[in-house]
Amino acid sequence: MTQHKVWDPFVRLFHWSLVGLFTANALIVDDDSRVHEWIGYAVAALVALRILWGLVGPRHARFAAFAPKQSDVIEQITDIATRRRRTYLGHTPLGALMIFNLILTMLAICASGYMMTSDAFWGVEWVEEVHEILVTWAEISILAHIVAVLYESHRTGINLPRAMVTGTKRVPDDIRIVE
Repeated sequence: MTQHKVWDPFVRLFHWSLVGLFTANALIVDDDSRVHEWIGYAVAALVALRILWGLVGPRHARFAAFAPKQSDVIEQITDIATRRRRTYLGHTPLGALMIFNLILTMLAICASGYMMTSDAFWGVEWVEEVHEILVTWAEISILAHIVAVLYESHRTGINLPRAMVTGTKRVPDDIRIVE
C-alpha cells in the first residue's frame, strides 16, 4: 500500500464545510429565515473561494489538473464495466464532472436565492421554482456522488471518504495509478 498526499487542507475544509452548510439549508433551517439567507451567502463565498483555489491552488486542487477529456471519461466507464482496477491520484474523470456540476449548481442556487431577496424578483414565482428545482438537482447529484464514492472505494480498495478527511490516499500496490 502506498500513500499519496493529495487533498490540501483548503480543499478538505471546503468540501466538509459545503456538506454542512448545504445540509443545514436543505434539511434543517427554515427556508424563510434570515439564517437560511446567511448560510446561502456563506455557500456563495465558499464556492467563490474554491473557484479561486481551483485557479491558483496546488496541483490536485486546480481545475486544469482534472478537467476531463471525453476519452478519459469513456476510459473510466470502460474500467468500471470491465472491472479493471486503476485509479487517479486526484479526481477521476467522472468525479471531475460531478465537481463541476456541483460547483455550477451551487452557484445557480445562490444566484436564484439572492434574486428572491431583491426588489426586482421579490415574489416572482419562476425564480422560486428555479431555486427549488436546482436544490432538488443538487440533492440528486449529491446522492449520486455519495453512491459513486462508496462504489469506487469498494471497486478500487481505496477509502475515498478517509482520503477527503486526512488528505492522503492509500493506494493498494496492485492498482495502476493514472496521472
